[in-house]
Amino acid sequence: MGRTRKNEDRHGANYGKRLAYLCLQATREGQASYAHVHEIIKGLERRGWEVQLFEPVYAQGKFPGPVSRLLWFAWVQVKLLFSKRPDIVYVRHHFAALPTALWARLVGVPIVQEVNGPYEDLFIAWPITRKLASLFKWMMKAQVRWASAVIAVTPQLAEWVKRESGKTEVFVIPNGVNIELFRPDAPLYGGITLPEEFVVFFGALAPWQGIDTMLKAVEQPEWPSNVKLVILGDGVERKKVEKAAKNEGKVVYLGTVPYKAVPGIVARAIAGLSPQNLLGNRGATGLFPLKVLETLACGVPVILTDFPGVADMVKQSGCGIVIPPEDPRALAQAVRYLWEHPEERVRMGHIGRELVVRDHSWDNRAALTDVVLTKLLKEKES
Repeated sequence: MGRTRKNEDRHGANYGKRLAYLCLQATREGQASYAHVHEIIKGLERRGWEVQLFEPVYAQGKFPGPVSRLLWFAWVQVKLLFSKRPDIVYVRHHFAALPTALWARLVGVPIVQEVNGPYEDLFIAWPITRKLASLFKWMMKAQVRWASAVIAVTPQLAEWVKRESGKTEVFVIPNGVNIELFRPDAPLYGGITLPEEFVVFFGALAPWQGIDTMLKAVEQPEWPSNVKLVILGDGVERKKVEKAAKNEGKVVYLGTVPYKAVPGIVARAIAGLSPQNLLGNRGATGLFPLKVLETLACGVPVILTDFPGVADMVKQSGCGIVIPPEDPRALAQAVRYLWEHPEERVRMGHIGRELVVRDHSWDNRAALTDVVLTKLLKEKES
């Protein structure tokens, strides 16, 4: 559904920079897409943009089937096309956004494509699309070729976009973090009960997140017996997590937690986990998981897979432990090391907090996005 967010100066005058933001992935609190979309919007509003967000709205805890989703995709875009014409359209890259991309091309509205992953992400999330892989690749590639500007979240992904589309310029704007919300002294909201000692995974329970690796890690002899694995979020892997949690062993599943409540949980953890797997060779285009930055902002070290991107930053700064992909034993050993060395946890946590505050706030990312959008406005007006 569309909703308008207006930003006015102290005299009540509208700044006049209208942006239609299309996200066909329904954003849900506790997932990376929710934080990315809403934090960028807030940052753009602070810079004078009037933003109207168009996204599907699904019932909480339910995932519609393919037909229902396609109908939602169509409905959301119809609302966008019949809304007040924006100055710029911003699209979170999605195969089904082709109608909007074509419309913007025909009517001369600049369009920005934000690319968060390669084609393989679609085939993993929607396996049925693999049967028509050539068609879906064309739909996604065409949108990038038509775009007035393209933003990628990692340098490796930017290079992939250039190879696939022929674009000579792709802007790199990684994920960021809300450093005011995610902080070491974040409060714990009422009604949430946590184990005394735990590590945490939060976000979308998607096939590439390494859910199997974590669930196998807690069964390794190296895993500390009194350390729990706390998981919060929702997604297609939810049943696996619920099954593991029913045994009342080392897994605690909190379900979906409001975005504002996540920091209070993370800040009390021994470590935050992001053990993404090799599914679809996703590491080839670099990874910059939002949960890693949010964990570091809470002054908590991270344990993550050794893929290009944010893992390089972690290794260089020493704010966490990098492990091989799909290695439950290595994950268990990393958890044990941090559990046994509290002073090292504190040291890593301080480094991580200082790093993200200095270089990785969402306001910084919104400022970079504003530069791209302002450049397009000037080109449009010239």
